[in-house]
Amino acid sequence: MAALGAACVGCPAFLALPRSAGAVASQDDAQFVKEARYYKKLADLCVECELCPKACKVADLERGYCGVRENRGGTYYTLVHSRVCSVGPDDPIEKKPFSHYLPGTIAFSLATAGCNMECRYCQNWNISQYRPEQVQSQYLPPSAVAAAAKRFGAQTIAYTYSEPVIFYEYVYDCAVEARKHGLGNVIISNGYIKREPLVELCKVLSGVKIDFKGFTDKFYKEVCSGELQPVLDTLLTLRDAGIWYELVTLLIPTFNDSDQELQAMCAWIRKNLGPDVPIHFSRFHRMYKMLNLPSTPLKTLEKARKIALDAGLNYVYLGNVPGHEAESTYCPKCKDVLIKRYGYHIAANRLKDGACPGCKTRIPGFWSVGTPR
Repeated sequence: MAALGAACVGCPAFLALPRSAGAVASQDDAQFVKEARYYKKLADLCVECELCPKACKVADLERGYCGVRENRGGTYYTLVHSRVCSVGPDDPIEKKPFSHYLPGTIAFSLATAGCNMECRYCQNWNISQYRPEQVQSQYLPPSAVAAAAKRFGAQTIAYTYSEPVIFYEYVYDCAVEARKHGLGNVIISNGYIKREPLVELCKVLSGVKIDFKGFTDKFYKEVCSGELQPVLDTLLTLRDAGIWYELVTLLIPTFNDSDQELQAMCAWIRKNLGPDVPIHFSRFHRMYKMLNLPSTPLKTLEKARKIALDAGLNYVYLGNVPGHEAESTYCPKCKDVLIKRYGYHIAANRLKDGACPGCKTRIPGFWSVGTPR
């Protein structure tokens, strides 16, 4: 793309806290600042971010859409390396949710402030939609993350709660350190990332969960401030990378739950990703800017599951409905229950060496540390 001239401006304003909320001061903000990995320099001290599809063109002393990357004199910096605002030291991996990744194990979960989308129903809007100066954070370098994960008995570090794409450099450095200690690494992401950084990140990850928010560009643009095609491209890249990944779609009444949309989504998954990619349909509860809608009816979730199964998808789960039979994993051949779940709890796991103990059908997944991708 041609270099921009003096008209270079920052990206759309990041959602700010009310003035009365003020800002949270840090003792040493410099410890969180590190040069970004994916950007290019333009004319007049401008830069263009090459991390996510928004491709922000950022003037000197301005920030990108995510609010955590800043141009300082023509060099682009992340402001959230090791700047952790939320930690879940002993999350069940099922909470992410993953159903085919080390079931019954613990993930050490962390997040920084910021996101490259603004979903109107965001559960964690109080960190994802704030700038890093506006939330209380602590300095947690990669070595400390790995040590803490080991101390809490976690098998995996999960980069989650906000959007790990925007703290990419921190994720990468933590993952490299974690692997030295035999720990897995997973991201829980909106999938809004360009191909090159994603391919590089997959080299140090063991699993990916993508929030597949809907199957129309209208939904992505109007509800999530994003676009559909880059997410589809991400899914194809994950397929080609050979990494384990699962999909989650939060079904929002009247917005992304029509039969037509669900049928199109499931047909695309079956054709492009294959029948064995697990997909979770989760129940919506009112949150953030979507407070005028009811929770997703159970019959809508069950309808979505039937559509997916009829489309030829083998592993279809329902989320946020504790006790439902669709929380469990079934053998696609003999239909036996292989992993019995209640909420985040594993009641029974009958898998034997990654296969059904009855008919011996192989069940795809990441079943043990060191499982080949």
